[in-house]
Amino acid sequence: MQNSSQNNKRIAKNTMLLYGRMFLMMLIGLYTSRVVLNALGVEDYGIYNVVGGLVTMFSMLSGSLSAAISRFITYELGKENQDKLSRIFSASVTIQLLLSLIIVILAELIGVWFLNEKMSIPSDRMVAANAVLQISIITFVINLISVPYNAVIIAHERMSAFAYISILEAIGKLVIASLIVASPLDKLIFYAILMCALSVLIRMIYGFYCKRHFNECSYHFRWDKGLLGQMFKFAGWNFFGAGSALLMTQGVNMLMNMFFGVTINAARGVANQVDSTVQQFVNNFTTAINPQITKSYASEDLPYMHKLVCIGSKYSFFLTWFFALPLLLEADIVLKIWLKTV
Repeated sequence: MQNSSQNNKRIAKNTMLLYGRMFLMMLIGLYTSRVVLNALGVEDYGIYNVVGGLVTMFSMLSGSLSAAISRFITYELGKENQDKLSRIFSASVTIQLLLSLIIVILAELIGVWFLNEKMSIPSDRMVAANAVLQISIITFVINLISVPYNAVIIAHERMSAFAYISILEAIGKLVIASLIVASPLDKLIFYAILMCALSVLIRMIYGFYCKRHFNECSYHFRWDKGLLGQMFKFAGWNFFGAGSALLMTQGVNMLMNMFFGVTINAARGVANQVDSTVQQFVNNFTTAINPQITKSYASEDLPYMHKLVCIGSKYSFFLTWFFALPLLLEADIVLKIWLKTV
């Protein structure tokens, strides 16, 4: 009973940390997107959204594996099996490196062809669009390799570190937005380069923190066929959900570009920004509660696990409804306050 009480307090503390992080990031993010939109213009903002989304289309499998990595690391923490934990971390990094190679090949073959042959991009911006595609591929690979480190931090429930690093990333994006205006290069290319540089910095910070605080975060190449097979099987179930979500967002983005051009992509980029902000309210709560659900299952404390699942489902629904309803009813007012010129 005392252990459950301590776990509940930890969930509450982590949730508050993540909400504090989210509110600050939301304010910075909404302001940054307005500055970037004004600095780049509608056309370039639309190009960045649709070209960056093209790379994201290749991430369906990686998104599924990210959930698998987090689940396996959290489960072994519940079992307190340090040796298995180290093996899972090394296997996770190996998986992400292999995925990076596959995604780079697919993006270079299919992505470049699709961008130049099928997408509706103004001819005078094709060079910039291709440059953004190449830089976006590099940025995506860097973020992909960071996934096991992020998963370890969440599994250990070190939400304070996760929050502080995320806030640093948001502040970095704000600085980048202010630098675009004085860009010595093409503004769109300059923006993509700076976003890539920020990803490298954040990746280094995550790596340094994890190696310093967690013993399992020491990579050794391992080809554990049984372990890799288990992780891919678990990821297979998540693949359906991740694939559907990406087709709903980035897939529709590609289709809209083919028929309506980059201006509609800029509008959709604004809509997706609002959508992702609302989803973060729920994601922060589930990020705090999910490790405890997995650890309770691993330690065979099923009554507490069932209790957390029921509470998590109810609060997730109410959080979504609480923030989505005002936006549905007063979207025009919110957009005018946020963007000024809609």
